[in-house]
Amino acid sequence: MQGSSLLEKLEGIKLRFEEVAQQITDPEVISDTKKYVKLNKEYKELEKVVDVYKEYKNVLENIENAKEMLKEDDPEMREMAKMELDELEAKLPELEETVKLLLIPSDPEDSKNAVVEIRAGTGGDEASIFAGDLFRMYTKFAEKKGWKVDVTHFNEGTAGGYKEIVMNITGDGVYGVMKYESGVHRVQRVPQTETQGRVHTSAASVAVLPEAEEFDIELKQEDIRKDTYCSSGPGGQSVNTTYSAIRLTHIPTGIVVTCQDQKSQLKNLDKAMAELRTRLYNLEYQKYLDEIASKRKTMVSTGDRSAKIRTYNYPQGRVTDHRINLTLYNLPAIMDGDLQPIIDKLIVEENAERLKESEM
Repeated sequence: MQGSSLLEKLEGIKLRFEEVAQQITDPEVISDTKKYVKLNKEYKELEKVVDVYKEYKNVLENIENAKEMLKEDDPEMREMAKMELDELEAKLPELEETVKLLLIPSDPEDSKNAVVEIRAGTGGDEASIFAGDLFRMYTKFAEKKGWKVDVTHFNEGTAGGYKEIVMNITGDGVYGVMKYESGVHRVQRVPQTETQGRVHTSAASVAVLPEAEEFDIELKQEDIRKDTYCSSGPGGQSVNTTYSAIRLTHIPTGIVVTCQDQKSQLKNLDKAMAELRTRLYNLEYQKYLDEIASKRKTMVSTGDRSAKIRTYNYPQGRVTDHRINLTLYNLPAIMDGDLQPIIDKLIVEENAERLKESEM
């Protein structure tokens, strides 16, 4: 892709950005919430491209100016121009790669919040304990990112941890980061329940879904059956005597969601409705996930629960991400929420794959 064709594409995006900026100040658009939210999202995405476009255009103009200065009679001026030209030309390829990546349509779900579901897999009690460790890792990671974690449903393991736990993570671009965690996570260590000190392998599966916004899907009340029951706490005790926990069943699809973390039935209902919208939305989104998962090794579709993505080996203090053959020897830090180095490598790999796709 040559500089001139890049500039043409960027100029078209700049015009669209100016058009959207105009539209979001229009009282008619502001009064249409659905349209306003959609345009506001587009505005923020286009703004990133326009900022890089300005920088790219500026570098190209400065290169032309430096070339002109090379024709000067003054040797000192020519030397200065030569130094500036070398610096700008070294910067240009990296900037062009950034522009190309920004021009590839991103996953529209990346900016959304995420629903993260962790389930104990093979390994009995140890798998539940490991699911609890993963929950703690994601909670710590979210804390570092300034995100908010809200547990909506859990089922505790008999020896600690969780047989399953579902949480809602809200913040800036949560799904775009957390989507790389979907798949099977495997742990190799001596379980707390093992008396002879043998290393066991256990697993837990993680599914990350983009949270559906209210405008993404329309729910008909007649399609939903609502049941209420008493919330249960550790050891199966009733947390309160009121029927505040909610179970929603979507009759056409058979999808069931529960929420019990709030004392108020209304708050639990709101959360359960949000999760139900997300699960219905993801029935459709799954087709897209399956398609990209077949093309990109960095992504595992949430439907493929058998795909092992990562191994946490405690005796060696090692974490291996099998998708990109990355091994790091800082397991304690990773389990303490230091996930960003792995995510960064996966993003770099996925960007390379996206560029390859766009050039084919």
